[in-house]
Amino acid sequence: MASQVIWARDVRGKARQEIDPEFRWNLEDIYPDQEAWRKDADRVRALAEAFVQFRGRLNTSGETLLHALRAHDELSQILWKLFVYAKMKLDEDTTESWRQALFAEAQRLAAEIQATTSFFYPELVQLSPEQVEGWLETVEGLGLYHFFLEETLRQRDHVLTPEQEELLAQFSEVLHAPSEIFEMYNNADTVFPVIRDENGEDVQVTHALYHELLERRDRGVRERAFHAVYDTYKKHRNTIAALYAASVKRNAVNARVRRYPSALDAALDADRIPRSVYENLIRAVRESLPALQSYLALRKRALGLDELRMWDLYVPLVGEIDWKVPYAEARETVLKAVQVFGDTYASAAREGLYGRWVDVYETRGKRSGGYSWGTYGTHPYILLNYTDSVQDMFTLAHELGHSMHSYFSRKTQPYIYSDYTIFVAEVASTVNEAILYDDLLGREQDPLRRAYLLNRQVETIRTTLVAQTLYAEFEKRTHERIESGGAITADWLDEVFYDLNRAYYAPEVAVDDDIAHGWMRIPHFYSAFYVYKYATGISAALALVEKIRREGDEAVARYLQFLSSGSSNTSIELLRMAGVDMTSDAPVRQALERFARLTAELDELLAAR
Repeated sequence: MASQVIWARDVRGKARQEIDPEFRWNLEDIYPDQEAWRKDADRVRALAEAFVQFRGRLNTSGETLLHALRAHDELSQILWKLFVYAKMKLDEDTTESWRQALFAEAQRLAAEIQATTSFFYPELVQLSPEQVEGWLETVEGLGLYHFFLEETLRQRDHVLTPEQEELLAQFSEVLHAPSEIFEMYNNADTVFPVIRDENGEDVQVTHALYHELLERRDRGVRERAFHAVYDTYKKHRNTIAALYAASVKRNAVNARVRRYPSALDAALDADRIPRSVYENLIRAVRESLPALQSYLALRKRALGLDELRMWDLYVPLVGEIDWKVPYAEARETVLKAVQVFGDTYASAAREGLYGRWVDVYETRGKRSGGYSWGTYGTHPYILLNYTDSVQDMFTLAHELGHSMHSYFSRKTQPYIYSDYTIFVAEVASTVNEAILYDDLLGREQDPLRRAYLLNRQVETIRTTLVAQTLYAEFEKRTHERIESGGAITADWLDEVFYDLNRAYYAPEVAVDDDIAHGWMRIPHFYSAFYVYKYATGISAALALVEKIRREGDEAVARYLQFLSSGSSNTSIELLRMAGVDMTSDAPVRQALERFARLTAELDELLAAR
């Protein structure tokens, strides 16, 4: 599972060859050279051609089904290995044509293989559950696929006939047009105006720079940046409303033709998440809004403002702080923090951070941002663009969390269960961040740095849990509007989004009219019912951290089992076995209690300055 943050390419930095190999990842652990890559490419084409023999035969015998499943695993594993290697080679330097060509070849190969094997899943879903159950009892080796087959056949009532599925597949590109059009508009055609910064210099507002401008100490800069962005989107509100309405209608139609009660139910069913999880999240956050209001009141006092506005929500409450963390120090700090998980985890983490799993520094042409990625049969990899900041140290801990989840799952599970769902994907990464935060705060004596850490953790919970729940509530309302026969217009969307912001942020924040247009700038809304997973993810992670702190070795053992389980059970059950019941609202409320507790501690610390 990749934790991918996509940013524009940055050509600054040293040439790649100038960086010590210790700080460059070693992709030769995947393929020693391009010749080996091409041999596997030829091999996977041959495997795909041979796989066609299973077309129309999956229902003939349990032995045939087992052979097909094993062949599909082998095919998928090699194809993914080819794709991941090519993409990571490109990410090393996106300016070199041979890297671009290699990745383009990997993309073509993936499309070719997917087309050749497209019959597999529709035929698999059409198998008789009773017949499969009989084969599971009599065919040696098929039991490995029991959970996979159970999950696949569970979708049987929601899969159309092969002819209908083929027809829908042909419309796939058209049905995803709203998302692609918005992405093109947002990334290629949206140009924000130039504003004046605190030094009187002209600054071109961009997507990447916007959040940084909202963190500036100069309030005028923050306000000008806010209006620069929202005024730009406002000019195209009817067009964007039409795009989003089309996306919602697509989701509603897809749910209806696949016999789901609603688009929300369809989205949740993919990971077998009960509807109550979504509804409990919204209710728990709503009932805990007084804690948010307390924090906003603190923010207003700390900034010395008579009135808190929407553009005042991101500026740090601690001013300039001189806290540089070189990578060598960050590496050891993170390794010290994760020692709480025991020697098995800590030694694997040390192997990774010292064994060239990490591409550390920015180099010319290197993709910016950060992620954890990899492939079955090799160790995980981490891409960073490390700049000696505290934030970069937390990013290292975050991506290491993803990598350790992948490492233990791939080491323990067969290929079919070696990945994990999006619902749990951010749990391990957020656990690592919280563990690092607790470890640093427990040792740090400098009041300014303590305040910085507290402010950072409070803001993480606000933006990941509270704000994403607001977005989740918005998505729920928009889909219910379409499903009840209503129309989505720009005016209606503005009204709903504005009302939600008032419900969450007023009265401590004077909610500006322009925030009504905030729905226009959220690309995740075109991947319906995705954002709630950020909120549930941080809630589950903080609950796990609390259990580890209180229960010690027993909780650690359950957590390591969770990391080793991949997708061998449902997400809800895997978290329950780790000690967190996400069908209850308790984890969400516990995270919000932590938010309130940290806010009070931050208030006390700032008052003493």
